[in-house]
Amino acid sequence: MAQRTPALVGISHGTSSPEGQRAVRALGDAVAEVVAQRHPDAPPSVRLGHVDVEQPDVPATLASLEAGEPAVVVPLLLSAGYHVYVDLTEAVADESTRPVVLSGALGPDDRLATVLLRRLEEAGLRDDDRIVLAVAGSSDVRAVEDCRDQAARLAAASGREIALGFLSAAEPRLPEAVAAARTQGQATGAGAGGRVVVANYLLAPGYFDDLARAAGADVTAQPLLVPDEPAPREVVDVVLERYAAASARLA
Repeated sequence: MAQRTPALVGISHGTSSPEGQRAVRALGDAVAEVVAQRHPDAPPSVRLGHVDVEQPDVPATLASLEAGEPAVVVPLLLSAGYHVYVDLTEAVADESTRPVVLSGALGPDDRLATVLLRRLEEAGLRDDDRIVLAVAGSSDVRAVEDCRDQAARLAAASGREIALGFLSAAEPRLPEAVAAARTQGQATGAGAGGRVVVANYLLAPGYFDDLARAAGADVTAQPLLVPDEPAPREVVDVVLERYAAASARLA
């Protein structure tokens, strides 16, 4: 008997923000729509769960699948830190009722840089603006390196210098990075017209997005997902690519 196509179980961080919840659900809906198009005869299950704050959690999300249905857990997280290496790794290891594997995190990825640049342009980016990339931050050095990698990808996509500011756990913190970018702009003669603009490397609105908007920048772009708008196809494609790569390990 041929093995069943594994379910795609997208696991977000979770948020208490209604706007963030709607934005992440829209991503799940967009992923499910593409999966159905690619598998018209027997589309695999698509589920959305959360590693923190919201329900269902990972065990409950996996339990919602049919008995024995294989699954790929795709972290809807932008870098691989504690939630990937500990929480999700342990949740997958503890699953005994079905074959299940864990994919890589969504970032770093050039397609996410494309969306970041689009959000900056939507926010009215000017030629003399200085850009600071806001990232959630992590105590895991691997996640910090992922964020630095994504900053380099945005620099390549934009052709601009990109500073980096963390919202938690790592340095420099975003308010200090914004202040440093402003000082640097003034020192180079850009103070008269140049602004500090935050590129928002967060998946959706929520607590960290609020922190980013309070960090003192002149303009803060939208996160990757915007509530009540279609999820960017680039983000959908990254999710599906992570799913496909991990699915091969189940074959």
